[in-house]
Amino acid sequence: MDDKVKHWLVAYVQSNREKRIFERLTTLGIESFLPLQEEIHQWGDRCKKVQRVIIPMCIFVHVTYPERLQVLQLPSVNRFMVLRGESTPATIPESQMERFKFMLDYSEEAIEMCNEHLQPGEKIRVIKGPLTGLEGELVTIGGKSKIAVRINVLGTALVEVPAGFVERVA
Repeated sequence: MDDKVKHWLVAYVQSNREKRIFERLTTLGIESFLPLQEEIHQWGDRCKKVQRVIIPMCIFVHVTYPERLQVLQLPSVNRFMVLRGESTPATIPESQMERFKFMLDYSEEAIEMCNEHLQPGEKIRVIKGPLTGLEGELVTIGGKSKIAVRINVLGTALVEVPAGFVERVA
C-alpha cells in the first residue's frame, strides 16, 4: 500500500461527538469533512439556528495509510466503514466526494440522505440556480423532482430541484 496516496474513508464515531472529533482532526492537520446543514429550530417563544449533522456518527477523512492509524487512536473514533466480507476500509471516489461537498455548500434546500436502493435516474446537469454545474441523476420521490448524488457505501444524497433547472447529459 502506498503511504503517500490519500483516500476518502468514513470513520464511525460515538454519537454526538462528530463536531468535537472534526475539530480535533483539523487541529492535527488531518483533512476531514463533516456534512452539516444549518436549520432553524423553534422552542416555544424562541428560534435558534443550529448546525445539524446530516449523517450521524460518521466523519469523512482524506488520509494516507499512516494517517489512518492516527485517526483510529482518537478517543470516540470507533472504526472505519468496511464493506461486508472485506477487511480493508471502504473508499469513496474523489469525484463523488466533490459532488457531495458541492451540493452541501451551495444548496438552498435541505439535503436528505437515503440509504434505500433507488432505481437509477436520468443523468442530468443543473443549469440554473445555486447548484449550477452539479451532475447527478434526476429521480422522482413522492411526486417531487430531486437530484441524486450517489455515495459509494453510504447511499444517496438528495435535494429538491425544479425540473426546469436541469438538462439531460448524453
